[in-house]
Parts: sequence; C-alpha cells; structure tokens
Amino acid sequence: MFVVTLRCEHSCPYCQVSRQSDDRIAYDMSTETADRAIDFTFRGPSRYIKIEFQGGEPLLNFDLVEYIVWKAEERNNVEGRNLQFVIATNLALVNDEILKFCQEHDIYISTSLDGPRELHNMNRPRPGKNSYELTIEGINRVRSALGPDKISALMTTTSRSLTLAKEIIDEYIKQNFNSIFLRPLSPYGFAIKTKAFYSYQTDEWLDFYKTGLDYIIDINKKGCFFMEQYASIVLNKMLSPLGNTYVDLQSPSGIGINCIVFNYDGDVYASDESRMLNEMGDKSFRIGSLHSDTYEDIMLSDSLLDPIEQSIVESAPMCSDCGFMPYCGSDPVYHYATQGDYLGNKALSGFCKKNMFMFRYLISLMEEDRETRDIFRRWIRI
Repeated sequence: MFVVTLRCEHSCPYCQVSRQSDDRIAYDMSTETADRAIDFTFRGPSRYIKIEFQGGEPLLNFDLVEYIVWKAEERNNVEGRNLQFVIATNLALVNDEILKFCQEHDIYISTSLDGPRELHNMNRPRPGKNSYELTIEGINRVRSALGPDKISALMTTTSRSLTLAKEIIDEYIKQNFNSIFLRPLSPYGFAIKTKAFYSYQTDEWLDFYKTGLDYIIDINKKGCFFMEQYASIVLNKMLSPLGNTYVDLQSPSGIGINCIVFNYDGDVYASDESRMLNEMGDKSFRIGSLHSDTYEDIMLSDSLLDPIEQSIVESAPMCSDCGFMPYCGSDPVYHYATQGDYLGNKALSGFCKKNMFMFRYLISLMEEDRETRDIFRRWIRI
C-alpha cells in the first residue's frame, strides 16, 4: 500500500501554501511531489497497487486527490496493474461533488468510529461537540452514494473505552458494519504528545479485548455474522496455508515492502508509524526523498534494509525457539519506539505480550468449543 500524506502545517520548499488562519499556515503537497510519488509507485514490481490518501484531512485538498487519481489511472492504462484508491477522512467535508468523483473512480472511504456518541465525541472533540453526528451522517451519505461496501471504519481504544467493549461493538452493529478492529493506542505521534499511550497498561487492554472477543463470539452464536479483524488475521495464519499482507505479522517485517509513505514534502517513510515517529523528531525510518533520491537509493537504503534484516523472527533471539513463531511477526518500528532497538527485548515487549495472549486464547477457544471453532473458520472462509 502506498500512503500519500497531503497536508502539513510547517513550511518546506516542496509545499504550496493553501490557507492561513489565526497565524497558522497549512501547506499542501505540490503537484511536482505528487508526480514523483506516482512515478515511484509504478516503479515497484507488484501487480496490486493501493494508494491511500491521508492528512491531516485530505478532503481539504481534494483538488490534489483528483489530480493524483487521474494521473495514476492514466499511467495505469499503460501499466495494467490492479489499482485501488482509499481516502482516509473524518467525513465532515464530504459533499455531492466529492462522492460523484469517488463513484466514477471506484474510490473507497475509510473513517474513524470509536464507539457510541458520548465516547466518540470525547475522543474526537470538535467545537460543535458533534463529531459523532457528522461521522454517522457521513457514513450514511457515502453508503447511499457509493454502496454499503465502499466505507470502512476503525476505532482506537482510549482509557475511556476500556469499560465499554460491548457498547462499542453494539455501535458498529447498529451502524451496519459486519466487523471491527479492536485496536490499542500506538506509541507514536499524537498518542505520545498527549500522553494518551501511557493512560493504560497492556494488561488492561487485553482484558478489554477478551471481553470484546467473547461478546462477538456470543453474537455469532446467536446467528449474526460479525468479525473481529485482528483475530481473523491471526486465524488466517494459524488455519490457512495462505499468507497475509498485515505488516506487523510478517517475517521479515513488511515495512517498505507492503507499505510505504510519501509525505507532503517528498520525504519517504517505511510505514505510517515511521512517519509518526518522525513527527516526534526521530527520523530513523526516513528512507529517502522523492526530490533527491532514486528509486534504487530509497529501496536499498540502510534505513530500510537494516530493520528489515533484524526483523526476521526465524533467527531472532527468543523468537526462533518460540512455539508461536509461525503465527507471529516482528514490528521494528514499535520496538525502536519503545526500547530504542529494532529487535527489542521480547521479555519486555508489549507487542509480544499482546500477541502471545492472542495466540493462546484463540487456540484455547477452538479447543474448548467446536461451535467457536466453526465460527472462526467462517471468518476466514475455510
């Protein structure tokens, strides 16, 4: 997946000034940078290309979204790749013109939904205290214009969420989603600046996750198909011979291979988490620039190859002799952010603690209850 970050609030030579208010200037990715990002994207060997637009809020610069889509489709008329577009947006700016363009170009929409009204509005405050209302209105508007399967939602678990697992899941079912990705906070960017990442421990999140997964299983037993996405990714590794493209559960890590980020200023990062680490002042996973480096320079840079080499779990201490190793992967960005080391001490790793709990719990559920095992098989369609 290729992630295009369109907007910033810092001056740099490859941005274009777009607006100014209250002494804050926003800068947009230039068309020159966008052209270089498109060229880089099609230099890769994959037959499947997904371009995701992020911000800030990418709909604030929809002209550039249109430009990139048209240019990429024009290039793809020659290349013949399987090309897909996704816009990550809070939906507050969605209008008929945007939806018409998305329909014409088969663009998918991704948004955030943290749970019921009160929780979502607290997690994502707006001056009008109507973040939830705008999100739900936008979801319904997108579905009406593009179809029910053209929009997906992601939630983030804050400390306020920990006692509301069932309510959050009920909200997703109420809004006609058939799955949810129960996600913890990550140690990057805004979650660190606001100290939200430190607001709960891994054990607290695991209790939240267990409550949520048990509830989802009960929902399925009552005849309603509803899936927890992270469990389905793990189950696919456990029960299927097929691989997956989930970066965190790959060996070596999928950073820079399955995902790469083009920032507004032309800087290139190994993953979105790598870009967020840069926002904290750490450029360790900046792998080059579209304006000064070639494709070969970037893809063969030490900043990319070193963490990938160290993320091979088959040769990593405490991973190579772990019984769960075939199901797991490595997350060098997480371990660098939390321990200052690409590999990390696995005994102190929240990543390992979370996944080992997941593996054990999923296996125990399948061993103890055949109906649950059948539900899991339906999730991964085997």
